[in-house]
Amino acid sequence: MERMMEPTLSDIDDMIVHEKMQAALEHQNEAWADGMADGIEPEIIADAAIALAMRETIRLRGEDGAEAMLVAVRERMLAGEFSPPRSLQ
Repeated sequence: MERMMEPTLSDIDDMIVHEKMQAALEHQNEAWADGMADGIEPEIIADAAIALAMRETIRLRGEDGAEAMLVAVRERMLAGEFSPPRSLQ
């Protein structure tokens, strides 16, 4: 009988980060919906969210850390991670 492999500490850490990311996205979605309900244009909500994220990242990691985050986000964007799914017809 084959034993199932136990998750490693790295696997557990990855799962925790994934769950935290999902919770953070839910909070962001709620804030976005609240802003839209208040009549704030999506471009303004997006700009405010990015500005807040940058201020907090610079506060926590400094300008070099913020720049590294921007480079990583740019690479993810260019790889299509944030693009809406396309349906082939």
